[in-house]
Amino acid sequence: MSTELPEYYFRVRENGAFVFKVDTQNRHRRIEMDQIAVVNIRNGDVKPHGKRTLSNADMNAIQDWMDKRRELLATREIDDILRSVDTLNHTAHWVQTKAEDDQLEMVTDSLLMAMHDLRTLLVRKKAERLMKGD
Repeated sequence: MSTELPEYYFRVRENGAFVFKVDTQNRHRRIEMDQIAVVNIRNGDVKPHGKRTLSNADMNAIQDWMDKRRELLATREIDDILRSVDTLNHTAHWVQTKAEDDQLEMVTDSLLMAMHDLRTLLVRKKAERLMKGD
């Protein structure tokens, strides 16, 4: 583990983060975190906390974090979709090998509707991509 603390700490929340400046250079040698901003990752808003004015260094650190966070979230989103493909495959195997009639009765309609909706969207989006290519 590194003995060097970061200059900023980002407390992640659903749509962004609270941004803190980390201070260890105080007389008690304690770690102090001073909230400096609130960040909304979806719309890019950065709101200084209280009456604080953010420095260029603060803004650069926040923008760098936002860029990295968006990239991480995009990667996770694709990973979640690929996990869904695995889940569909496991579900198909379960239906074929283990499912009882009463279990199938509980899930069939919901699965069929969700799969129909997904298939409709995938086919439409694929057709749009193919039409762009022509």
